[in-house]
Formats: sequence, C-alpha cells, structure tokens
Amino acid sequence: MSFLRSRFVQAVVILVGAFVVLRFGIRPPAPWSVIQIYMAVVVLAVLIYVSSDTDSWRSFVDPIRATLVDPGRRPVRLVLAVLLPILLGYYAYTQAAAGPEAPAELRAVHPAPPSSIQFRSKEINISGVDNPLRKDAANVKKHVAAGGEIYVRNCMYCHGDNLDGHGRFAAALNPPPANFEDPGTIAMLQESYLFWRIAKGGPGLPRESTPWSSAMPAWEDRLTEEQIWQVTLYLYDATGQEPRRWETAH
Repeated sequence: MSFLRSRFVQAVVILVGAFVVLRFGIRPPAPWSVIQIYMAVVVLAVLIYVSSDTDSWRSFVDPIRATLVDPGRRPVRLVLAVLLPILLGYYAYTQAAAGPEAPAELRAVHPAPPSSIQFRSKEINISGVDNPLRKDAANVKKHVAAGGEIYVRNCMYCHGDNLDGHGRFAAALNPPPANFEDPGTIAMLQESYLFWRIAKGGPGLPRESTPWSSAMPAWEDRLTEEQIWQVTLYLYDATGQEPRRWETAH
C-alpha cells in the first residue's frame, strides 16, 4: 500500500471520491452547476494540499513528469495520446448533439381541487374559502414577511430567488417547479387552491384525469396551517399577482 503515500495517487482518490459522492450520493440529485462549483472547491483544496511543501509537491509532480519523459513509459504516452482526444471529442459531441426531448408540458391546466381536505386530523374546506389571514388587516404585512421567511427556508431552492421556477435544484426536477411569475399559474387560482397544493404536494394530486405530475413534496407535516396561509400571502404579494376570486351566484 506504499503507492497510497504518493501525493498524486492521493489527489486522484480524493477527486474521484468527491465526484462520486456529489454525483451519486445526494438525493435528490444535485444539478450539474452545483456539482461543478463543489468540484472546483475540491480541486483548489487538493492543489493547496499537494503544494504544502517541496517534498509533497515533488511527490505529486514526479509521476506526471515520468509519464511525459521516461522512455520506459512510451506505451502509456501513446495510449493517452489516443484516449484523451477521443474522450474530449465524445464530451464535445454530447454537449453539442441534440438529444430527444419530451414535449412541453402544459401547466396552465390545473386539476380540480377537492371540496375539503384532511389537514392534521382536521377537515379544511377548500371550496369557496379565501385566505383567512387577509381578514386580519392590521397584521397582513407581518404575515407576508413571515411567509417570505418560510419561502426562503423551504421553497427557494426549487422555485428560485425570483419565484420564477429557476432554483438551484430546478434542473434536477421533472416536471420543473412552477413559475409563479407566469400569469398562467397562481393568478388563475384561488388561495385555498394553493393551500391544498402546498399541503398535499405531488402525492396529493387526484388519480382521475391523470397524468398530473409534480415533484413537490407534501408540506402538511412540516408547516402549520397558518404558515401555509402565510407563504400563500407572500407568493401573491411578491409577484404582484391577485388571487382569483370565487364566483358568486347572482
């Protein structure tokens, strides 16, 4: 196991191990942009490690120099001379080639909500209900601020800083997170509809008239009833959208 003392071998093991953990050890999978950021940090840390002193740097560089100039390693150089261009060409091809893509998913059509839902053993009416926090006019701004904090802690990573569906993890989700800035999303919906969707998430979508699809988890076990109403208030306030009102009989 003496070869493990080589700084070059140690650097390779660290880099490969870090990539494997970032690529396959994180669930849900991290987007490539995030993996690239962390790998850049790992590469920088490895360079600092192998260049910490003269002996360490020599232990790192010697195998590379020997591969490039040692007459006994000419076969290795020939293999690298053939293999590296092939790998680089394949990478360039995969980045440039157009792959098959699923047709665009129409997100303007929303599944019909139930008339009521069970929320922590409590029945909550969905049909005909407005956000109860709007009745507390003196504290609406406080509720909006609280909803913003909830959004940053729980929702921003998928729906994005700007509520446009371009969060850090958005690229790893199929279908992508909803774009709340789009007038075809929350502006078409009543606030109680959002309460239902946030509370029940993708698992709570109705089975009839499928396929409905959503990668959002159910938040009813993590957020209270008031917190869901607060984040709903925040979504409309931050986007400048107005919730759809329930139609009244004339």
